[in-house]
Amino acid sequence: MLINCAAYQDGRKLGDIRKEEIRDYLSRPGSFVWVALKDSTPEELAEMQQAFGLHELAVEDASHGHQRPKLEEYGDSLFVVVQTVEAIGDELNVGELSIFAGRNYLLSVRNRTEQGFTNVRQRTEREPHLLKLGSGFVLYALIDTVVDRYFPVLDGLEDELERLEERIFAGTPSRENIESLYALKQKLTTLKHAAGPLQETTGKLYGGRVPEICAGTQDYFRDVYEHIIQVIETMETNRDVIAGLVDVYLSSVSNRMNEIMKVLTVITTLFIPLTFITGLYGMNFAYMPGLNARWGYPVVLVLMFGVFSGMLVYFRNRKWF
Repeated sequence: MLINCAAYQDGRKLGDIRKEEIRDYLSRPGSFVWVALKDSTPEELAEMQQAFGLHELAVEDASHGHQRPKLEEYGDSLFVVVQTVEAIGDELNVGELSIFAGRNYLLSVRNRTEQGFTNVRQRTEREPHLLKLGSGFVLYALIDTVVDRYFPVLDGLEDELERLEERIFAGTPSRENIESLYALKQKLTTLKHAAGPLQETTGKLYGGRVPEICAGTQDYFRDVYEHIIQVIETMETNRDVIAGLVDVYLSSVSNRMNEIMKVLTVITTLFIPLTFITGLYGMNFAYMPGLNARWGYPVVLVLMFGVFSGMLVYFRNRKWF
């Protein structure tokens, strides 16, 4: 679906144009065309390929989707894929933004995303002195917006981690806690797969041999690079915290099991002599000491109680439970 199709001259918007007019504006000196598609069809991509002269391999990648974040150069044009991550309820929705950038055009194709990029267009149009830099600045603005949207997702995951930490240290171990920890770890891995490759991608756009269309925007891409480093470092810190909480959980389970085994062992030990006495006098012999005594039964009960109490005091003094 076509979202926007506009032409710009010297950093200022000339107006929205029809797809059929794209070639006319591409031939104008100092102008460029910015087209935005959402969940595009093969027919729409074919039209854009015809209008902008896009490389067939890049178009194929954009058509199939589910690409790893990457940067590819085709002559004097760039093809960039970035992954969007959105928190929808308790789940993370991973989308994709494919960007075709040339000397006088920029085509963005977003798939499986809820949030649009209309605010990016509005932001760049308010800064004509920067928009004058052309498609390189628009490429920066789109990538910067994608990276900035990682931070609210990361903040939500950190809040979830803090709540889990409080539950683990406040209550008894439960299977729900460990399941929540591994679910949170999976979300961080999902975010890492989206943000991690962008470190290499943005590094190519401000250092070393910078593509021609990005000339003059290196400082902006360096700023994006630093944001990505911040996202990655925060994720790694949170992953370390999760690993520590898993160890704490397993240790608490082990300690609780040891406490239970200690109690059961003490109980078993206390009843061993009582079982021996009752077993001894439960044998079916006619002649046994005290069998016919009037106070035999009370004496045995007192004896059993004395043994039990003595052992209990002994274990208490040894701090065995």
